[in-house]
Amino acid sequence: MTASKLDRRKKYTRMVLRDSLMQLLKEKQISAITVKELCELADINRSTFYSHYFDQYDLLDKIEDEIIEDMKGYLSQYNFEKEEDSLHMIEKLIEYFASKHEVCKTLFSEKVDTTFQQKVMVFARGVFMKNWKADNHFQEDSSEYLSTFIISGSIHAIKSWLNNNMDKTPKEMAGIINGLINRGLSK
Repeated sequence: MTASKLDRRKKYTRMVLRDSLMQLLKEKQISAITVKELCELADINRSTFYSHYFDQYDLLDKIEDEIIEDMKGYLSQYNFEKEEDSLHMIEKLIEYFASKHEVCKTLFSEKVDTTFQQKVMVFARGVFMKNWKADNHFQEDSSEYLSTFIISGSIHAIKSWLNNNMDKTPKEMAGIINGLINRGLSK
């Protein structure tokens, strides 16, 4: 068998397992999902599953890590030098979440016990701390708290937007979030 056929088979197997796990996560917690039921839904035998992943938690972890890596690649070209750039970057981030709507909505769900939100926060904090220039009235030692506040609020706004079936365009949501970050609730 050629290497390309094996690669296609591996890709297919991983895709089917990812899709099956995401389908099951819409119904129940990861702790209630068994490898057996995952394999039955994916129509994959258990030995094939174990040749790719240790268990359902490993599969979930890999899905989350792939999304974070994909997000990093997608957003690596943007920075927060000027307010217009931050607006554009937030819009691109929201567009990314929109393109992965079902997966992100599932992983962000309050019913699903995943580490995805924490991974997004760590990623966003890295971008925030590296690129965002806080106003001069914020003390250097308060920047961690400020970033936590802004990132948590932004993630919850995006979660709400995903749960509301993306009732605003990514550009509108970016404007709302960017306005709150830069001007707060006062305007």
